[in-house]
Amino acid sequence: MKKIPLGSTGLLVTKTAMGCLPVQRCDMDYAVKLLQAAYDGGIRYFDTANAYTDSEEKIGLALSDVRDEIVLSTKSQSRTKDGVLEHIALSLERMKTDHIDLFQFHQVPEVPDPNDPEGAYAGALEAKRRGWIDHIGVTTHRVKVAEECIASGLFETLQFPFSYISSDRDLALAEKCKEAGMGYIAMKGLAGGMLTNVRACHAFMKQYDNVVPIWGIQKFEELEQWLAVDREDPDMDEELAAFIKRERQELSGSFCRSCGYCMPCPVGIEIRNCARMNMLLRRSPWQQYMTPEWQAKMEKINDCLECHRCSSRCPYQLDTPNLLKYMLKDYREFYETHKDLL
Repeated sequence: MKKIPLGSTGLLVTKTAMGCLPVQRCDMDYAVKLLQAAYDGGIRYFDTANAYTDSEEKIGLALSDVRDEIVLSTKSQSRTKDGVLEHIALSLERMKTDHIDLFQFHQVPEVPDPNDPEGAYAGALEAKRRGWIDHIGVTTHRVKVAEECIASGLFETLQFPFSYISSDRDLALAEKCKEAGMGYIAMKGLAGGMLTNVRACHAFMKQYDNVVPIWGIQKFEELEQWLAVDREDPDMDEELAAFIKRERQELSGSFCRSCGYCMPCPVGIEIRNCARMNMLLRRSPWQQYMTPEWQAKMEKINDCLECHRCSSRCPYQLDTPNLLKYMLKDYREFYETHKDLL
């Protein structure tokens, strides 16, 4: 499997890498076998986070015996020195390792302050002095913050949503990182599950020689898809380019990327899924969204207070309350026209 340098870190990572957020949804035995199968298939870079419940523990059980052959990255959402150190110590214990190759500040709303002696950045520097971590990176969903992080010179990597439906401004981050000598880690390469053509996704990422996509993998069939397309290694051609052009046209505009910045909702609306329901119904098996549980989740939209906390936190400036109302109307109409097929 092809490896590329992760910026100027000195780390070599497989161009096909594994994002381990989804393994928290698997039972322990299944997750361990899945992670080991990814390793057996050639994947050598695994990305997780302290916030992903038991994901780190599963990685430790599955991969500790091949630790020297893989690159591990994890993250902390803490904004304090003590919190970062506590999270890193816990990550080391969970993953059964004495060091983390890449530590990342998780979903930062602004550039961490390097001059705050009790801040998160001070915690990362202290962890590096102790030998707990080797490199420091950052993740965000906000393009302005990403640009500021690159310009700051404080980080060795950036992790940001990156797919063939990304905006031109978002896509430009890859070149900015290259110019700065930073590694670029592409999260949400499937745009929160909206993109389903793995050949198109792979060929798109292949065009960026410094971009490392971390594909979120939860099932063996998903893993085999990525391993198969890695073996095929398709280039961008006219057919795939035309397909991507159609997808960009369909998915442009008021499209929820399911980043979760809008959560939690004060009345309990599951915004990150409800706000993209029309696409879920039309781009995946729709029957799974017609259960009484999902009907109740969608009807919860009626409780919206229109407080606009969600829209004020949205990195994509979506008018979330009105988007939710539209989704509920569309959901009801879809149900009426399809209920006889259930």
